[in-house]
Amino acid sequence: MGGRLARVFRSFNVESRARREISKEKPTPAPRHPTSRLDAQAGHPEIQKEIYRKDDRLLTLLKDVYVESRDPPVRVKDGGGENLPCKQEEKRLTKLGHLGDLDVKKVPKGKISIVEALTLLNNHKLHPQIWTAEKIAAEYSLELKEVKSLLEFFIPFAVQEFPKDTKKAI
Repeated sequence: MGGRLARVFRSFNVESRARREISKEKPTPAPRHPTSRLDAQAGHPEIQKEIYRKDDRLLTLLKDVYVESRDPPVRVKDGGGENLPCKQEEKRLTKLGHLGDLDVKKVPKGKISIVEALTLLNNHKLHPQIWTAEKIAAEYSLELKEVKSLLEFFIPFAVQEFPKDTKKAI
């Protein structure tokens, strides 16, 4: 509702406001300072000479400068393994779907891929006596509590086709 109201105020008298803005005289830009122009330097050859002149005093000071650099010694940080996982995650091979190369090949234990989730939900919907929560938990290495909540809260879509004679009645 607020979007409609805002749109009404935005589009109110748009054409006359646009004409008023277009017909305004354009502001004149501020004048440029004469030293900011590059062509001002080109007119003064003494500036060019000063730029390209070598200063002997500065060159001798530069020759006296000696820089020696060394890499700091490498230190091993204590507790550097905090970011590393303490143990390798166990992975299991997935039950591959129909997509072949696009399917995920390995999944950590306790997790399932989308293809597997849709498959197990569909199997449970079609054959709930065979595909119980305990069997699904054992088959896919999942916790029983998570499988029960998955089966309770997620339901796959069912495609229904109506016969032609009932389409007219609908």
